[in-house]
Amino acid sequence: MKYFFIVLIIIVNFNSVKAEEIMIFFESAYKNNPKLNAERKNLNATKQNINISRSEFLPSISVTGSLDGSQSTNRTNRSGVDMIDTQNDTKIKKISVDQKIFQGLQGYNSLKKSELEVKKANSNLKKIEQQTLLSAASAYFDLIYRIKNKKFNLENIDLFERQVESDSARLQKGEITFTDLAQSESSLAGAKAKLIAAETKLLTTKANFERIIRIKAPNLDGNFNLNINLPNSLNEALELSELNNPDLLIAKLDYEIAKRNLNIERANFAPSASINYSKSESKDFNSTTDQIDQESVKATLSWPIIRGGKNYSSIKKSQFKREQSELIFQDTNSEVKTNAANAWSIYQSAESVLNATQAQVKAAEIANEGITLEYDSGNTRTTLELIQSRTLLLEAKTSNAKAERDFFTSKFKILSVIGKLTLENIKNS
Repeated sequence: MKYFFIVLIIIVNFNSVKAEEIMIFFESAYKNNPKLNAERKNLNATKQNINISRSEFLPSISVTGSLDGSQSTNRTNRSGVDMIDTQNDTKIKKISVDQKIFQGLQGYNSLKKSELEVKKANSNLKKIEQQTLLSAASAYFDLIYRIKNKKFNLENIDLFERQVESDSARLQKGEITFTDLAQSESSLAGAKAKLIAAETKLLTTKANFERIIRIKAPNLDGNFNLNINLPNSLNEALELSELNNPDLLIAKLDYEIAKRNLNIERANFAPSASINYSKSESKDFNSTTDQIDQESVKATLSWPIIRGGKNYSSIKKSQFKREQSELIFQDTNSEVKTNAANAWSIYQSAESVLNATQAQVKAAEIANEGITLEYDSGNTRTTLELIQSRTLLLEAKTSNAKAERDFFTSKFKILSVIGKLTLENIKNS
C-alpha cells in the first residue's frame, strides 16, 4: 500500500507539471501575439470616445487675447494743415464660457453610441483572444502529432532494417528467395522516404508553432494532461453560443449602434439651445476711452428647417444602415447556430474515431506480433504478409495520433463557438 501511494504521488506531480507546461505555451501566445496586442490598444482608444461624448454636456471655456498697434502719419485736416502723428495700441483680454442646454437628444445618443462602441471593442478583443488560443491549441496538438509520426516512422525503419539483416542471413541458408529479400529492401527504402516526409512536415509544424506561440518549439514527448469542461449536450452548446459567441455579440452591437446613429440624425431636425457668458477687458480702446470692461450673456435658440435636403438624405441613409445591420444580425445568429451544431458533431465524430483507432492499434499490434513470430520461426508466413502487417501497424498508430489531435482540437473549437475559450477557463480545466 505504501508503494501504491508513492506511485500515485509521482503520477499526480507529473500530470501537474505537464498541465503547467501547456499553460506556458498558451500564456505566451496570449501575451505576445501582435494582432491581439493591437486589439488591446484599439480597446483603450475606443474607451476615449466616452469621454469625448461626455464633453458635449460640459461647458467649454476659452481665453483669448490680442494686441493691436496702429500708427497714423502725414495727417492733414480739410484745410491742408499738417496734424500731429498718432499711435494707438489696443490690448484686449477676453474669457468666454459656452454651455449647450439642449441638442435634441443628440448628445445623449452620442454618449450611448460610444458606450456601445466600447462593448463592441471588448467583443472584438474577445474574438481575437479566442482565435489566438484556438490557433495555439491547434499548433500545440499538431506538434505532438508530428513528433509521434516521426517516432513511429523511426521505429518502422528500425524494424525493416532488422528484417533486411535477418532476411540476408536466411537467404544464405536457403530459407527465402531473392524476391523476399528484395521486398524487404524495397519496404526499407519506402520507410525511409516516409521518414523524410514526416521530418519535413515536423519542421513546418515547428515553424508554425513558433509563429503563433512565440516560443521555440520544444521536443515534446507526446504525453499531456488537460481536461476541458464542455457542455453536456448540443442544446446546452446552442444556448451558450447564443449568449456568448463574439461574432453574434458584435453583430448585435452593430445593430444597436446603427439605431443610435439614426437617432443622432433625427436629432438634427430638433431645436437646440445654448448660453454664452463672456467678459472682456480693453485698454486704449479709442482716443476718448482709456479702458473698458464688458460682461455679456447671450442665449441662442436655433431650429434647422431645411439644409438643401442633406438632413433628410442622412436620415434615409441611417435607416438603410439600420436595416442592413438587422439583416446581418439575423444571418449571424443562424450562422452561429450552424457552427455550434457542426462543432458538436465534429467533436462527437472525433471521439468515435479516436476510440476506433485505439482498438485498431491494439488489433494491429497483436496481428503484427503473431505474424512476426510465425515469419521468424520459418512457418508459412511470407515476407509480403509481414510487410503488410507492419504497414498496417504504422498506419494504425499514425491514424490514432491524428485522431487524438483532432479530438482535443475539436474540444477547443467548441469552447470557441460557445464563447468560453479564455485563458482563465483553460487554467481552471
